[in-house]
Amino acid sequence: MLERHELEAFLTLAEELHFGRTAERLHVSTARISQTIAKLERRIGVPLFNRSSRRVELTAVGRQLYGEIRPAWHQIIAAYERAIDTGRGLTGTLRVAFVGAAGGHLLVGAAELFRRRRPDCDVQVREAQMVDLMPWLRAGEVDLALGTFPVDEPDIVTGPVLVSEARMLAVPARHPFAGRQRISMEDLARVKLLQLPDSLPGSLREDRTPPATPEGRPIEPGPSASTFNEMLTLIGAGLGAFPVGAQARRYYTRPDVAYVPISDAPPLRWGLLWRAESATARVRAFAEAAHDLLTAPGAC
Repeated sequence: MLERHELEAFLTLAEELHFGRTAERLHVSTARISQTIAKLERRIGVPLFNRSSRRVELTAVGRQLYGEIRPAWHQIIAAYERAIDTGRGLTGTLRVAFVGAAGGHLLVGAAELFRRRRPDCDVQVREAQMVDLMPWLRAGEVDLALGTFPVDEPDIVTGPVLVSEARMLAVPARHPFAGRQRISMEDLARVKLLQLPDSLPGSLREDRTPPATPEGRPIEPGPSASTFNEMLTLIGAGLGAFPVGAQARRYYTRPDVAYVPISDAPPLRWGLLWRAESATARVRAFAEAAHDLLTAPGAC
């Protein structure tokens, strides 16, 4: 197996046909180049260069080896440079996904700020359903996603919390809770909670639909839904309830669904997610833009 320094020494000497210039290009001593080529020739079993006091030239075997290795080496270097550009560069395309109308509004604002800061990088914004978010991230279909926390997955990075909102319970419009000013977490023992799909992280499902109240009273699980609109349809049909953020009252007003504040519930938190292996400069710059947008004076 050829080592990288052997490949570089051979290819550079084949181009320069001069040990001194080869050593200068590779920033090593002439003796180091001579030793590397001699070692390579011993391993191959034939000379690769004819040397004299006046000139250096490739042998027939050396010309054949150079002709076969050089194109592949160019491809390796090009691939390496593309990887560096992807990791450090701020050009190209960044693909971001959101779930829900409020998430889309937030993400579009962040994308506009990012484009002003990085005009050479395009941003593609896509809507995802709840069940799409993690598969899209893991498959590389999107680079970032805006979703709710907590997401405790070893291969997924969660950025800073961008938005915290009051938690409410979406109930059927005719449910006894619909006429109340507020409820408590203990009141969840009196409803059937619709469930998030199993494809979502367990940490997120436990946060949104806990199996019991803080005092340990069991909460009855209801049917599962794959999209938020499906969830609201089931609620309107009287099949259960589901904890949502306060923004749902603005973006998802329905005659068959009521939203009741949960007085003692922790806030619902939103933030950006990305694959741990894809923390590129573009991803970090977009996360910074989203944070700056929401912490600027006057931001909601």
